[in-house]
Amino acid sequence: MRELVFATGNEGKLRELSALLGEGWRVRSAKDFPQVPEVVEDADTFEGNAAKKAHAFARATGLWALADDSGLVVDALDGAPGIHSARYAPTEAQRIDRLLNALADAGARSARFVCALCLAAPDGTTFTSRGTCEGEIARERRGDGGFGYDPVFLLPGGRSMAELTRDEKSAVSHRGHAFRALLPTLLRAVP
Repeated sequence: MRELVFATGNEGKLRELSALLGEGWRVRSAKDFPQVPEVVEDADTFEGNAAKKAHAFARATGLWALADDSGLVVDALDGAPGIHSARYAPTEAQRIDRLLNALADAGARSARFVCALCLAAPDGTTFTSRGTCEGEIARERRGDGGFGYDPVFLLPGGRSMAELTRDEKSAVSHRGHAFRALLPTLLRAVP
């Protein structure tokens, strides 16, 4: 069985990755390695933050490590919350409230989810990919699935990310796109 550490403690991201990988993989998470210090995400790009996390976990565990940095980019907010999406407010509910308040008077509400993935080997070898998902910000929450900003992110066609099944979300999401782009490399590289 192939083994991979996904450098996150986010259960939603871990579930999505495990489903995308399928059978034959043992996916570990940051919670399995409490001795690895928390990585400060202070890079100025999604790719930079993903690389920092992947390298830290690969070096500390001796395993291939996959890390993502993802977030919501809103055009009317000059790209905010962007790389600060997870730190835009203390809780998911507060992040959504802050976003909706910031867009209260906005006409155009176009946005995209962005995900950068970095796969790192213990020897420092890295591979990266990027995926996006275009949409717009709703005026109120819709649906009870997903996590993060999913309840207010509307896809073309009018459904929110939180109204999709896991398979539907994987087919269209930023993380799904980034993962599928990286999958051939992951299958070749990870023993």
